[in-house]
Amino acid sequence: MVPDPADAPRALLAPARLGALEIRNRIWLAPMCQYMVEEQDGIPTDWHLVHLGARATGGFGLIITEATAVSADGRISPQDTGLWNHAQVAAWRRITGFCQDQGARIAVQLAHAGRKASTWPALPRFRGRRGTVPEFAAGWRAVGPTSDPFPGLDAPDALSPADIAGVVEDFVAATRRAEEAGFDAVELHFAHGYLVHEFLSPLVNTRTDDYGGDGPGRRRLALEIAAAVREQWPAGRPLIVRLSATDWIDGGWDIEQSVELARELEGVGVDALHVSTGGAVIADIAVGPEYQVGFARTLRDAVTMPVAAVGLITEPTGAQAVLDRGDADFVAVGRAALREPGWPQRAAHELGVRDAALYPSAYRRGSW
Repeated sequence: MVPDPADAPRALLAPARLGALEIRNRIWLAPMCQYMVEEQDGIPTDWHLVHLGARATGGFGLIITEATAVSADGRISPQDTGLWNHAQVAAWRRITGFCQDQGARIAVQLAHAGRKASTWPALPRFRGRRGTVPEFAAGWRAVGPTSDPFPGLDAPDALSPADIAGVVEDFVAATRRAEEAGFDAVELHFAHGYLVHEFLSPLVNTRTDDYGGDGPGRRRLALEIAAAVREQWPAGRPLIVRLSATDWIDGGWDIEQSVELARELEGVGVDALHVSTGGAVIADIAVGPEYQVGFARTLRDAVTMPVAAVGLITEPTGAQAVLDRGDADFVAVGRAALREPGWPQRAAHELGVRDAALYPSAYRRGSW
């Protein structure tokens, strides 16, 4: 019997492997902060179960949580999720189990916000409040490579070498909890101007000790965290790094330095890169469809580990083209997934792929 061409899997919808992890397709849910922990205790809620669970039932291959703080003072806002205690582990376990039961894999994005911590979420319910949350309103003092503030925020406390060692241990401890919580993968957030990116960028990191100065000094914290987490995280389970490939300003962090770091990260056992841009400083970024894909291609050409592209990849045909051109091995969908939890199901329809397994049995009557 000659197979129907419509039944042949396209790359976007084909099963893939990341480390020893089997993923049902090459579509990732990009991490997006929700700012919905109303109790301000870092414990994910029913909102997170429904938000992430809906994308799991919608067919995403790998679900990546919002930035999840490794310590209370590493949160972007008081409404962030965390993974610094066992109450948070128990709440996350409920979510990981549900997503996995729907056929998805789930990763936690471990993060420390650095000098961009303790800020008001940019959501309507905060009535236009901006900048640093004061300590009397449940805020706290942020930390960074130096005491120089991000524009519009309060000045942070500069981390000492002992403080930096404590940050590394916080990432390791959160990794242990990620295993207890049932996560399939860990993503380290080294992008968007948060703590590790702050150390990487010469526009932010003006330290003169072992964690500053030249490229190796500025890359040191990233490599220490990645190596320590890789040692803790079980062999075969993927370790991903989300990286800002450029600061979009001359003299800042750029693609050449990103290539150097990517090769070193691969050397300490990182399994994949998730390539974004910007965030360390205010920059004029020409945002448009697939505006970051070229950076993913450059990094993919420089390393042997797989690379995920992200950034206004909104249409299935465009996502497929990213893979067809060899720009990336995986595609991460963010804002489009907020509008459409079943984006992978529509992608399969538009690309001519029949895959009933993308639908929970109760939803198959509504399949494309």
